[in-house]
Amino acid sequence: MTVIGYHASHEQHSPGLLLRAVQHAEQVGFDAAMCSDHLAPWLTAQGESGFALSWLGAALATTSLPMGLVTAPGQRYHPVITAQALATLEDMFPGRVWAALGSGEALNEHVTGDEWPDKDARDARLIESAGIIRRLLDGERVDADGLVRVHDARIWSRPASPPPLLAAGISTETASLAATWADGLITVGVDPKATRGTREAYRDAGGAGPTALQLHLSLADTEEQAMAEAREQWAQATVPPELMWELEQPEDFERHADPTEEKLRSGVVIGSDVDRVAEGIAAAAEGFDRVYLHHVGSDQAGFLDRCRRELLPALRGML
Repeated sequence: MTVIGYHASHEQHSPGLLLRAVQHAEQVGFDAAMCSDHLAPWLTAQGESGFALSWLGAALATTSLPMGLVTAPGQRYHPVITAQALATLEDMFPGRVWAALGSGEALNEHVTGDEWPDKDARDARLIESAGIIRRLLDGERVDADGLVRVHDARIWSRPASPPPLLAAGISTETASLAATWADGLITVGVDPKATRGTREAYRDAGGAGPTALQLHLSLADTEEQAMAEAREQWAQATVPPELMWELEQPEDFERHADPTEEKLRSGVVIGSDVDRVAEGIAAAAEGFDRVYLHHVGSDQAGFLDRCRRELLPALRGML
């Protein structure tokens, strides 16, 4: 049976609201949760960006859900710091923590003042960072002098077993590469052909770990309201893909967005009819071990109540 998780969007909601939301998500029947790890929101209208690692400690302590995040080691986070944070969380909440490592976006990483590398260099840096994190979690003393520099580092407080390190990727190329180093794969999207292609690329390359899908949706009382919320809160989904990793400020995403209905529907499942929304989710999530639902609208409590009454029962019959 597919694990159905709740996605806590730090770009859109205050940490306190999201803490209450993830507790609510457990109460209504979600199996798991995850959160975004941003320094800045995608859009000024979103207006938030709490520190995901601090929030995870509180969220894990006040629920019983397994939980993780997508994070980018190598620039804003030195991999030694990422390893220490994950070790601490896993020690306190054994068996419930995971991290998906990605190559990052300039939106969050440019603040260090370091040069933003091209895609090939970011991928190489990611794999180096993942190796450093694994070695530290395994108890090694680590030196490195490559794209990431480490001097005689070790993690003193370590869990009995290290948390799984998944890969975050969208393209088939990234998914294939993930099979060589990651414990699983998480991708994002709503188009069944694209999500299936990414998942199959990971499997075809020998990836044997769990596959997860993060899916954006806008569920409201009317089609017009659902579209309006998607347009206000998730317009960056319409930015050309080649720019998503390169733009530095929310205002840049706003300038490049083209939030027509067709473009929005290519990145968000939008609707008022629960059965049709559930069908869209199930089509995109077919074959995945886990799906994490991100409601892009502002009313998380209302969405979660509707999940209890309608959406989760519908999905349980489809996934």
